Amino acid sequence: MPRVKGGTVSRSRRKRVLKLAKGYRGAKHRLFKTAKDQVMKSQTYAFRDRRANKGNFRKLWITRINAAARMNGMSYSQLMHGLKLANIDMNRKMLADLAVNDADAFKALTDTAKDALK
Repeated sequence: MPRVKGGTVSRSRRKRVLKLAKGYRGAKHRLFKTAKDQVMKSQTYAFRDRRANKGNFRKLWITRINAAARMNGMSYSQLMHGLKLANIDMNRKMLADLAVNDADAFKALTDTAKDALK
């Protein structure tokens, strides 16, 4: 029985890595060893930043809610506390969307929160 040679498998693996490294600077898109290292590092960054992205959006929503709340004479924390007391369970994404796109509805929510705080 002849021995198994891994040429096609190795070549396809190398081609796959070099294809992922397309556009990298210098040797990182030409040489397999450096390309492999950089692709692994890049995938680590991508994994980490997909999670970091969620936190970034939350910060953005909070900033928008705070700005809109202050235009209606409240701080962010007062608004959120008032909504909780009024049993209005609304996530920050929806509140931020209202703050940007529907100022009247957001004003109604701030009025409700003000009443609940009293």
